[in-house]
Amino acid sequence: MAYINEILLGRITKISGYEGAVTVKLEKSFTENIPLLESVFLEIDGRPVPFFISDSEYSGADILKLRFEGYNSIEKISEFTGCRVYLTSGTKDNSQNDDLRTLIGYTVFRIDDNLLGSIIDIIQNPGQWLLTIMSPGNKEILIPLHEDFIVSIDNLKKIVVMDIPDGLTDINK
Repeated sequence: MAYINEILLGRITKISGYEGAVTVKLEKSFTENIPLLESVFLEIDGRPVPFFISDSEYSGADILKLRFEGYNSIEKISEFTGCRVYLTSGTKDNSQNDDLRTLIGYTVFRIDDNLLGSIIDIIQNPGQWLLTIMSPGNKEILIPLHEDFIVSIDNLKKIVVMDIPDGLTDINK
């Protein structure tokens, strides 16, 4: 489990209930894309401390309730109020990251059979995955990786066909 101090999930604002749950006020980048979590790091006295999550509940907006394994009372959890919560590399979302990496090297065509280029990287931004495509003219194009844009994926031929909205590729010029 690695500590990713650049990715702040939020801050513990208060205790929730009597069974040791805490309320985390999420950073704006996570209000629509809550990763599935196995563990997090709490910043306690300036140091990262790992905690395994036994239960989580997203109640909407910018509030996430978490319960940590081994912490099932108000007395045990009260000292964490105000702590920052950071993501770890042990999130369940990493398997999706590995699956998407297999698309690197695929050729991307538009739905009208025009060649867009080859996928050279996949960037994970909070809330949105991006394909980095190298065009035939050696220019990088960033395209949101969204299921509505993907028409088909041919794993044998390593081809992705996308229906990209007009003007989206022009933003990259």
